[in-house]
Amino acid sequence: ARSDEQPGRFDGMWTTVVACAMAGAAVPYSYEFDSTVKNSVLHGERGVKGAPGWLEFDGHILPDGSASIAAHGLVGHERAALGERPAGTPYKYSVEARFEDNAGTGHRVKGRTCSVTFTRKTS
Repeated sequence: ARSDEQPGRFDGMWTTVVACAMAGAAVPYSYEFDSTVKNSVLHGERGVKGAPGWLEFDGHILPDGSASIAAHGLVGHERAALGERPAGTPYKYSVEARFEDNAGTGHRVKGRTCSVTFTRKTS
């Protein structure tokens, strides 16, 4: 990163909540994890990389607040996965999101219906 880059207006710590509705036999679920935005690049991670239940969010927030976020994870519980895929099965999806100064909302683009909310942490 160049030293003359201005910090992005969305830089900071964000609480991220992913909530997915019932989909076929897959049970609904919701979880919360922290995401960090630095120079308008978002990174969030839940769980232990390589272990069942791990999830990672990566994306770039544009100056207008729009963001496309890539989600990569490993199935944690068969009953929460579409098709009851075994724990540890890799999956990925995209999230389209829109950020305001202190909050953001988004949704999963394909597959089951999932909403994502971002709340800026104030410390």
